[in-house]
Amino acid sequence: MDFIKQPMEIENRSMEIIAPHLEGLNLDEAQTKVYSRIIHAAGDVEYAPIIRIHPDAISAAQKAIKSGCNIYTDVEMVRTGINKRKLASFGGEVFCLVADPEVAAVAREQGITRSMAAMRAFGKKLDGAIVAIGNAPTALFEVLRMIEEDGIRPAAVVGIPVGFVGAADSKEELAKNTKVPFITVAGTKGGSPIAAASINAIMYLIDNSRF
Repeated sequence: MDFIKQPMEIENRSMEIIAPHLEGLNLDEAQTKVYSRIIHAAGDVEYAPIIRIHPDAISAAQKAIKSGCNIYTDVEMVRTGINKRKLASFGGEVFCLVADPEVAAVAREQGITRSMAAMRAFGKKLDGAIVAIGNAPTALFEVLRMIEEDGIRPAAVVGIPVGFVGAADSKEELAKNTKVPFITVAGTKGGSPIAAASINAIMYLIDNSRF
């Protein structure tokens, strides 16, 4: 059986297949690359019309990454999917507290999800950082609350939780916010690979070398 074996050739061919589905969306070069990586990660061209990127999101995230910012995630799957070696080359790290025993204890005591408790535990560390949420709508709702009530100001929020309970609503609220740039996907679609792919796409816009 004859098939493409080289990773970059596979990626390049994938981008060629995706390209026609982005026509008519009036995307700039950076947006096109982020859209393409999201669609590539999902294996689903139906993402094209439902991706939402704030006009300042990519540039704000790039600036933060180049300054060595950290990235805070809701679940280990997002943390695992982000190219940590690439992020480290800029001086940043990725953190997730969802499995932390103290966070779990707080979640039980307060009757909230661990992902919510994790975001509260990060607190002011989220200022100037990038928040990447790919699984838990409750984490995104909590970050939005912290932005409104606590004055937390991440450089950007990649909020793409997946599912049928709260996911669409949380992403709709993110898209309505006027305080923090965002990347999201309307509706129930999303997930950890999509959030991680968004972060990686932004890093590759800065430096496309892979390691």
